[in-house]
This record gives sequence, structure tokens and C-alpha cells, in this order.
Amino acid sequence: MLQNDLYYTLALLQVEGIGDILAKKLIQNCGSAEAVFKSKSTTLAKIEGIGKTVLKNLQDPFIFQKTEKELLFIENENISTWHYLDDLYPERLKQCFDAPVLLFTSGNISLKNQKIISIVGTRQVTTYGSEMTKKIIEELAPLQPIIVSGFAYGVDIVAHQAAMEFGLQTIGVLAHGLNQIYPKSHKKYMVKMEEKGGFLTEFWSNSKPDRENFVKRNRIVAGISEATIVIESAEKGGSLITAQIANDYNRDVFAVPGRTTDKYSQGCNNLIKTQRAYSLTCAADLLYNLNWDIDSKKIKEEKGIQKQLFVSLTEEEEKIYNYLLVKNSELIDIISLECDFPIFKTSSILLNMELKGIIRPLPGKIFELI
Repeated sequence: MLQNDLYYTLALLQVEGIGDILAKKLIQNCGSAEAVFKSKSTTLAKIEGIGKTVLKNLQDPFIFQKTEKELLFIENENISTWHYLDDLYPERLKQCFDAPVLLFTSGNISLKNQKIISIVGTRQVTTYGSEMTKKIIEELAPLQPIIVSGFAYGVDIVAHQAAMEFGLQTIGVLAHGLNQIYPKSHKKYMVKMEEKGGFLTEFWSNSKPDRENFVKRNRIVAGISEATIVIESAEKGGSLITAQIANDYNRDVFAVPGRTTDKYSQGCNNLIKTQRAYSLTCAADLLYNLNWDIDSKKIKEEKGIQKQLFVSLTEEEEKIYNYLLVKNSELIDIISLECDFPIFKTSSILLNMELKGIIRPLPGKIFELI
């Protein structure tokens, strides 16, 4: 973005009463942010949404002082800026009516790969939530998707770490400026994240991680991606807001089901029950619904065995698989009882699943998912 264009765009966004939607309308009508400031008041007054207060605020000289300060920060810290009309701007986010006019980024972010997935969830992530996050990302790794999250405690940071572990680009969408990091304890992950990926925000350097900023941040998390995955969520929570925004943007939403008695599965189960999200038990569910090409994609070699990314399950196998997904391991007698199959039939189903590499037997007639 040219320095002059950036200067006037920053200035326009500093005008009180002008948000992203109105700023876009002004730029569209006037041709550029600079032209907005150089247009006559009588011309601007004809644009819907422009009243006397906004016209007066456009004349405030203090906005240029704040603009110059921010521009200096951008230059000194080597921050990249993406304008919503630029080619670098995320294509899916550009389609959202309330997308930010400007985005500020750090690191080595490349959005050439259009397979972008957002992963969100509770800050009080359980062992089950952590394992499911890692499992899904590992299964998706051969397709090299970009993993987006909010760099917060819980599911967010587990998703970022798993993405880095499997060599994927990961982007943290922040609810504050790039002059700080929140939470501070996550600062130790910054260098590695910026090697392949980095951070993205719409907020200026003087912005603090205030409560309302997290809701605004969530619309970027939802809008930038092809699909949003909710790993764990209580009955209410920020990740459910992200899911709702994704629904509003006509994006696919997936939720990991859990036991009805688990506090942090309530939100996910409700999303699935009310048909606001697809049920997600493995990466294959996502690949099928997004129609991603998986014919030639394989999971990385593990112990000399090449596993297929997509394993076809019968209805009976899927029932046992979903049960073990929650339990992880269980006695064959209990599996038979809980899944409502005769013991002889359960043995046959488990044998087929073992041959497919889905489960493995343990001492004591116990079976567990691999």
C-alpha cells in the first residue's frame, strides 16, 4: 500500500463516527480516502450516513496527529498493512460487509493456500478437547491448511501449537494492537509462530485487549476461513459467538460432540442439535462436507505404515467409533452393552475396525482408538 494512501486511510478511520462500513462507502463514492478529506462538505453531505457531526469531525486536526504517530509505529516495527481493496487482503474476509478496512500483520503470513480453517473453543480446555484438537490437525496436515485461532488460553493455543508441530502455517488473530501480546504468558510462542505464519489484527497500537474487542476479533476469525471448528464450549461462550458469526457469513461450522454430562460439550452438542453445525468426529467429516479433494492425500508415514486419510466405516463401526471417541478405551462387554450389539457381533465389528487400523486391542479384552 502506498504511503500516501495508508496515511489518509488511517486518518479516515480515526474520525469519530466513521466505522468500517461508512469508511468503505466514503471511499467508494469519493474514489480514495484522500479524496474524502479533499471533497466539499456539500458533496459529502449527499452520501447516506453522513451528517453534520461526521462532517465536523472530518475537520478535526487532532486526527492527523494520531495518524502520524501510528504511521511511525508501523514503519519502525516493520508492520505490514492490508487494505480491503488490495490483492493481499484475505479474499473470504473481503466478502463480509463489515470486514475491516485495514488489517495489520506481522510475521510471514501467506494466504495463497485457500484451505483456511478456524479452530475455536473454551479457555478451560479439557484433556478430551486437547486430544481432539491435535487429532484433527494431525489428520488435516497432509492438506497443508492454514490454522487460524485467537491466541487465547485453552483451545486456541493448543490449536496453534499443534499446527506448528505438524509444520502448518498458523495465524493468531488479536484483539489488540501489535505493540503487545495478550495473554503475556503466550509471548514465548511468538517467534516460532512468525517463522511460518504470524499475527493479524485490525486494532491500532494504542488499543488494549478490552472485552468488546474480542467480539470484533471473532468476526475476523469467522470471516477469514472456509470453515470454523468449535472444539469445546460451555452453554455460553465466545466460541459460540464466533460460530454464530460464521453462520451469518454463510460459512460452514463444525462442532465436536461430547457427553451430555460434560460442561464443556454443552455448547457443541447444542450447535449440532439445532443444526447450526455439522458433527465433527474426525477430519474425514470436514473433508466430506467441504468437498476437499482427498483422493491422493495420505497421512504422514507412522511406524512404517501409511494410513489413508479417509477410512470408510459401516454404520455399526461408526457407532462404536463415536462411542470410543468419548471413552477412548473400554471393555468389550461394556462396548457391547452401550452400543446395543450382541457380544458375538461386537467382536466381529471390532475385528474389522482393527484390520482398518482404527482401534487396537489391549490386555483384559479392552479396545482403544488409535
